[in-house]
Amino acid sequence: QVQLVESGGGLVQPGGSLRLSCAASGSKFTLNAMAWYRQAPGKQRESVARITRSGTTNYADSVKGRFTISGDNGNNMVYLQMNSLKPEDTADYYCYALQVDRRGPHEYWGQGTQVTVSS
Repeated sequence: QVQLVESGGGLVQPGGSLRLSCAASGSKFTLNAMAWYRQAPGKQRESVARITRSGTTNYADSVKGRFTISGDNGNNMVYLQMNSLKPEDTADYYCYALQVDRRGPHEYWGQGTQVTVSS
């Protein structure tokens, strides 16, 4: 069973930066992919950024050029550097991990960390 713990959320002014971290534990193997999702009040959870074990990344259009996802495969860590933050980035941010084994895909979620962008 994989456990994910996020950190780094908080209150920041528009135009500011935050760095989110997610630590994965309990996995004997390198995870196949890790990602960040977010959910704003009254809205559905949406994908923000994703990174695969090979280092391939993809981003939601709304964050391209502002957010950067990076990972440390050896330690099963993933980071989200968020720059030029906007009020519409306000949401709970969730870490996600995918592990695929002979039994199939297994998905895991963290508890979330709150990001508030406000002056």
